[in-house]
Amino acid sequence: MRARGASQNPSGRFEPLHYVDSAEEAFDNASRDFATTLLCDESRSIISTNDSPDLNFSASLNAYRGCEHGCIYCYARPGHEYLGLSAGRDFETKILVKERAPELLRRKLGARAWKPQVIAMSGVTDPYQPAERRLRITRRCLEVLAEFRNPVGILTKSWLITRDLDLLQELARWGCVSVMLSITSLDPALQQRMEPRAAHPAMRLRAIEALARAEVPVGVMVAPVIPGLTDHETPDILRAAADAGASHAGRVLLRLPHGLTTLFETWLEEHYPERRAKVLNQLRSLRGGKLYDSRWRHRHRGNGPLADHLQDFFALWRRRSGMRAQGPRLSTRHFRRPRAQLELFDGAVAR
Repeated sequence: MRARGASQNPSGRFEPLHYVDSAEEAFDNASRDFATTLLCDESRSIISTNDSPDLNFSASLNAYRGCEHGCIYCYARPGHEYLGLSAGRDFETKILVKERAPELLRRKLGARAWKPQVIAMSGVTDPYQPAERRLRITRRCLEVLAEFRNPVGILTKSWLITRDLDLLQELARWGCVSVMLSITSLDPALQQRMEPRAAHPAMRLRAIEALARAEVPVGVMVAPVIPGLTDHETPDILRAAADAGASHAGRVLLRLPHGLTTLFETWLEEHYPERRAKVLNQLRSLRGGKLYDSRWRHRHRGNGPLADHLQDFFALWRRRSGMRAQGPRLSTRHFRRPRAQLELFDGAVAR
């Protein structure tokens, strides 16, 4: 499948009927270019909350559902099944766009009930995926956050984030922003197969360099770590990120919820059949014999000797690279509601 991560488009787990391509249809699909379709998401709220102990944030903003980067390992893929779509090809070709996100964000932050806190952009799909280049929804949300001086943490694998350096610098002035660039592999061939429409690893390192030079706090997220496929690259990724200016580093192990398991197994068989058994067996050794363990405090780390080794290996090379385990503590001290202040001013003038 050219420039796509998933070669399949299986029916979602909530669908009563399942359509299976014939051999002829599968062959035709493999040689086709599937165009990306942007669909309007009519959501009436924009901030999602969670109480997971695995995450260091409780509020997040997702301007897009689905992601054209097409990363085969993306844990967000099964979310498309709630829309009656597939976690496979649909996830990367049918992108739902929250066009009203900046307006909804302004309304949320302006409400007296809002308690200033860090907002993650985004907790699910990349806020700087290809559609953002012309739609600029993420940028307009950053404009609102900068106006209110509400802190934001950004995770992306896109060079496009450098477009918004002006807003990121403004937020950094008030201790209100931290950015992490996600790097899974420095091997261009592996990266292109695994993340077909994401930025080249060298471009992500250049983005780290640009952000650090602009004095925007930036780190690297080595995610996902795929045992038997990418785990050996950890030292090289951390050294390269540190050399580019990253100040902190984190990691997340590969997790395969719901139908993502089959999609990833198929991808391994198509691209790395000689490594398939090793990768899957190591994943099972991390999850008590299963390919996925959904329990909190276990899903991002795993259990057992291999999990301990991977964690210690990462911590060792993070220290050797001179990076911290955590990013800067973001501040809510400078939060303001500009519109409310203007309304008070206008009222005083009227009197």
